[in-house]
Amino acid sequence: MEKTYDIIIIGAGPNGLEAGAYLAKAGQSVLLLEARHEMGGGLATEEVTMGGFLHNTHAIYMMMVDYAPVYSDFQFEDKYQCKHIYPPLQFVLPVSDGRALCLYSDLEKTVQSISKFSQKDAKAYRDIYRECQQAMDEFIAPATFAPPLPALDQVIRLQGKESLKFMLEASEKAPIELIEEHFENEHVRALMLYVATHWGVAYDQAGLGYLVLLYLNRATNYRMVRGGSHRAAQALHKAIHEAQGVVLDNEKPKRFIIESGKVTGVELHDGTIMKAGKAVISTIDPHQTFLNLVGEENLEKDFVDSIKGWQWENHSLFTLQLALDAAPDFSVAASDPELNKSFVYILGYESPDDICRDIDLVDKGELPARAAFNCCFPTVHDPIQAPKGKHTGIISRFAPYDLKDGGSNRWLRQDYKEQVAQSCLETLQKYAPNMTGDKVLWTYVSTPRDLENKFPDMVKGSYKQGQYHPLQMGYLRPNEECSNGRSPIKNLYLGGSSNYPGGCVIWGAGYLAANAVADDLGIKKWWSEPALLTKAKQSGLL
Repeated sequence: MEKTYDIIIIGAGPNGLEAGAYLAKAGQSVLLLEARHEMGGGLATEEVTMGGFLHNTHAIYMMMVDYAPVYSDFQFEDKYQCKHIYPPLQFVLPVSDGRALCLYSDLEKTVQSISKFSQKDAKAYRDIYRECQQAMDEFIAPATFAPPLPALDQVIRLQGKESLKFMLEASEKAPIELIEEHFENEHVRALMLYVATHWGVAYDQAGLGYLVLLYLNRATNYRMVRGGSHRAAQALHKAIHEAQGVVLDNEKPKRFIIESGKVTGVELHDGTIMKAGKAVISTIDPHQTFLNLVGEENLEKDFVDSIKGWQWENHSLFTLQLALDAAPDFSVAASDPELNKSFVYILGYESPDDICRDIDLVDKGELPARAAFNCCFPTVHDPIQAPKGKHTGIISRFAPYDLKDGGSNRWLRQDYKEQVAQSCLETLQKYAPNMTGDKVLWTYVSTPRDLENKFPDMVKGSYKQGQYHPLQMGYLRPNEECSNGRSPIKNLYLGGSSNYPGGCVIWGAGYLAANAVADDLGIKKWWSEPALLTKAKQSGLL
């Protein structure tokens, strides 16, 4: 049995759906193959506890709603009713003396909160806020949606741009160095270091300082999808079907068909052949793409070695989904009820040393006995995600995939999972005393081992498909030959989180893959280049 499509896409996560929607609307016959029973990947909203409680089991924080072209190109809000909620209070870090340090979408409110801890830090935040915004608007945001340049070429383009001098200097520094250089109060340092590193940037790793600026800026720009993250996936799914595209779930490819160095199709495990008349796009990890589906026999040895050298993330996540009888009432909200309405809470961390110590332990395979984490209660902002009067919660803490005692198999022990979950609930109750056992109706645990089982391309619980390291970012993600979305195999393209610009739902890799295919194959684009990108090109930055 054989079927033919113009373009076949492996993986129907955010990037696969994005690339498929752009190309299908451009008149191409598109097929997406998804190994799981449901498209959307990390854009998952599931009833994993009790009926009517909608849990965003992977992605909840949408970081690039104000920049990513996919939102306006497909009219997410107007056409598909996929709306986003932007909580005014973004982050709260409660401290043991009863105070709370806050990040707001409003700069002046943030400065006022920081000033209660340090007037010097309040001024420093105002200055760094301006630098971060400048870097985002002029370079970081437009670069997210443009093919990467070799590091030296990019630096040459950036040098001499006075407005980006701070970004260039910051890029050579480790997060801890950058934070300690600009802030003096330990609580302020703790908040800034956490938001700069909790997406996987090592606190002592130099060379990725630009990501610190990105994350500091995004920490006051998080959104959530009304009704659950999966609605973003549904919007693109609808766009694909409207353009006559096809998404097949429960279909895992067995191999790519390679003929004379060119990919011509995909064979499924049941023997079905899906022919690709023009291109194949893979959004899964490099190991599966090249070592399993392409096959080492079709690749140069040096290339194979580079793929085998791909590094997964040093740590993963332990997450706890909560079905609640009431919303948390935080102790710090006694003097200001608005503090019960933060989007994100950071609990258990009050100094940079707390954060660094936990990360060091996790990197050694140890789970800290004291549970510290970020947590979110979506129904405080979006009541439709739970039955009337009820609430949901998400707790997310750093965790190793391979535990020092028992390896990854220890995560299979129910008693151990319950022990870790209980330690998280104890920390939550410390800060929100009303979160007693009777208020927690049900829980659902996801360990690093569970994450890998659910998403095989997140090897070892690597939720960004690969470590953020200077040798695995930018033009080197995943390597020099493939970071622009192309590969050594003719007509095989890459568009997943292991490709530039990286992971999380930032809509970069899928967009760039669609553009690469359209450019190479002469497909007429119905979409326009983002204005920010055009401006950056005109300025000579990209």
